[in-house]
Amino acid sequence: MQAAPADQQRLLDLQALDSKLDQLAHRRRTLPQLAEHAALETRVGQLRDLLVASTTAQSDLAREQRKAEADVDQVRSRAERDRKLLDSGSVGAKELSNLQSELESLAKRQSDLEDIVLEVMERVEAADARTAELTKQRDEAEADLARVTTALAEERAAVDKDLAFAKSQRDLLAAQLPADLIALYEKLRAQYGGIGAAAIKQRRCEGCRLELDIAEINEIRAAAPDLVLRHDSCRRILVRTAESGL
Repeated sequence: MQAAPADQQRLLDLQALDSKLDQLAHRRRTLPQLAEHAALETRVGQLRDLLVASTTAQSDLAREQRKAEADVDQVRSRAERDRKLLDSGSVGAKELSNLQSELESLAKRQSDLEDIVLEVMERVEAADARTAELTKQRDEAEADLARVTTALAEERAAVDKDLAFAKSQRDLLAAQLPADLIALYEKLRAQYGGIGAAAIKQRRCEGCRLELDIAEINEIRAAAPDLVLRHDSCRRILVRTAESGL
């Protein structure tokens, strides 16, 4: 394949732009905020789930407390009714004995129920404290996530701006090069890690970093200036420059 020496030189400029685009794309994929953003998203999701479970437990405990308090009120009402009946003096001896026995039983029942109410209240207090703490942690995590999301968007916007500018330069330069040279270059770039063309610098291929042997050097010296060279070792396009040292 033949291509004007100037086009071959511009191919190196195209390679530099493509390498820059690859670097920018890699940078965009590996922005340091990405890992922090993902970790914060996970934490916010976990805290939201824990908060839902905690508020659900609060609701369940509130119902349990209301029921326990209602049971106490019911026993108190029954005991109050019995005391009034007892104090009325209108009951017989046998009924009086039964009322006294029932009042003793109700007092024991009320004491047990009040213990249950106190125990539930302690659990409610603990659940309230846990919900408050989880709410605080969630709010802090959401604030951190918002901050990192903003920083990530700004970083992405900056990289995207650089990508767009480099791509516009790349497209403009590629349009100036022969189609067959571009086709070969693109094919080699896809095959060899994004490097399709490399300069010869001080008798070394800048693509694979191998030094050219004497036979390769003599062959390059004898080649016509418009001949598109290929490196025998890495198969990339070799471009002669003022620093080739040939």
